[in-house]
Amino acid sequence: MDDSGNGLRADNLVATVRGVLPSLTPAAQTVARLILENPATVARSTITELSAASGTSEATIVRTARLLGFAGYPQLRLALAAAAAQPDRLVPGDLAPDDPLSEVIQKVARAESEAINDTVAQLTSERLGLVVDAIVGARRIDAYGVGASGLVAEDVAQKLLRIGLSSHAFQDAHLALTSAVLLKTGDVAIGISTSGETPDVIEPLRRAGEAGATTVAVTNNPRSTIAELAEHVLISAGRETEFRPGALASRISQLLVVDCVFVGVAQRTFDSSQEALASTRRAVKEFTRRTSPARRQP
Repeated sequence: MDDSGNGLRADNLVATVRGVLPSLTPAAQTVARLILENPATVARSTITELSAASGTSEATIVRTARLLGFAGYPQLRLALAAAAAQPDRLVPGDLAPDDPLSEVIQKVARAESEAINDTVAQLTSERLGLVVDAIVGARRIDAYGVGASGLVAEDVAQKLLRIGLSSHAFQDAHLALTSAVLLKTGDVAIGISTSGETPDVIEPLRRAGEAGATTVAVTNNPRSTIAELAEHVLISAGRETEFRPGALASRISQLLVVDCVFVGVAQRTFDSSQEALASTRRAVKEFTRRTSPARRQP
């Protein structure tokens, strides 16, 4: 989101609209859905025409444009016109029951690629740097997530553990809360939720913040509860569809974000990280050698 009010880049406008959709009012959602369904038509429509097509007031359209980061509807139209010039990015590409596998491959690959590109467009080095700074100086790092986002929480925790940081992932809300209230000032809590409205992630992150920990949210929705709660917000992008709940696109975009966090931390702690990685690799290699079937044979 462009907080300056100058609008969003065309290459991530549709992804941003999709991300904030659940947090909009019903009237604003109607306008946003028209943008998602046919951005080129909206770009050609005057505010009066869009008001008639959406059944909403002109004031609602202006408010929706501002919620999306624009000064007004004319600026939104310009961004949509730019997005319409990139037609490949405006075709939803949803999977259908009768799609041949050859087309399934192309649609899934395209969704993954777009999710990565949209995430890169919204992931600034400034925001990433603040999160890296917090993790480098932390005594302990907690990561909270449920379902597919829980897998991402496990991934970031094990990556940080491999470079010698005290890091733990929690998918169970009770255990997450137990850990969260024991965090201290300077620790870091990372909440991962595509919608940003997962109670099992929101509450532990809230309690971690109350305990003094630095809080980080990884979410598709910059206007979600988890985004409003966290000190630092890293935006991912990836659309879930009927055929891909817990979609690969959402998970891959989250993994991209946490991979960037991990690499940033590893760079800042290069010497100790290299030593820790060498030790862990050596331990695993020795264990594998001792327990391989060939070594167990008499």
